[in-house]
Amino acid sequence: MKITRYENEAGEVGYGAVEGGETFRIDGDIYGDFTVTGERVAVRKTLAPIAVSQIIGIGLNYRHHAVESNMAIPQYPVVFMKALGAVQNPGDPIVLPAVLASDEVDYECELAIVIGKPCRNVTRANALDFVLGYTCANDVSARDWQIKRGGSQWVRGKSFDTFCPLGPVLVTADEITNPNALRISTTLNGNVMQDWSTDDMIFDVPTLIEFLSSDTTLPPGTVILTGTPHGVGMAQKPPRWLAAGDSVTVEIEGIGKLVSPVVAG
Repeated sequence: MKITRYENEAGEVGYGAVEGGETFRIDGDIYGDFTVTGERVAVRKTLAPIAVSQIIGIGLNYRHHAVESNMAIPQYPVVFMKALGAVQNPGDPIVLPAVLASDEVDYECELAIVIGKPCRNVTRANALDFVLGYTCANDVSARDWQIKRGGSQWVRGKSFDTFCPLGPVLVTADEITNPNALRISTTLNGNVMQDWSTDDMIFDVPTLIEFLSSDTTLPPGTVILTGTPHGVGMAQKPPRWLAAGDSVTVEIEGIGKLVSPVVAG
């Protein structure tokens, strides 16, 4: 099932199932019992497909990206957080920071896992049972604030407002039986910059969930960004940073296209 989160013409926010180009209202708890009604919804605005409770990012999780970054393959997942204010709706802009100005803002296409029920100390064998679904993400990163000015922490450079576009839909886990066999890409102004497969992950989806849930409860609505393949702007020669007027599209097989214009702050 493809699930969307929307605002209707009355300004009310709800969830719907996308079928045949139309949206049908969902009744109930998206993290529990819910039903898809026969009521068509007039969608005024498409929102990020889930009300997010926290964002956990994983760095250096694709082998080829670690190589292009001149960094060793990590022994354990490299974990960072993004602020909730970074969440952005599909189609809405990535806003370049102006006060803490950055001229090194980068794109990162990522598969996002959405946890659907409280998840703690799960095993790799049952980890996927806790997944509600998957969506596209762009882990936008101000590399200067991430690397040179971040005090060895990545959170500042990853957490500016609008730096986590999500969407366009959430595809439920039953439709993606193997999340580590999906084509993933970034297109910038019509030029393909990243084009690879999630099978290049160093730590696959079940391993990430097992690791992150160890002695740590992941509540419903937790979004896990699973890393990006090679081809980021930082690694281009010369580097290709995002600029006002750009348009970035993240596409993942079986999920769809997440389009984000870029504007000045």
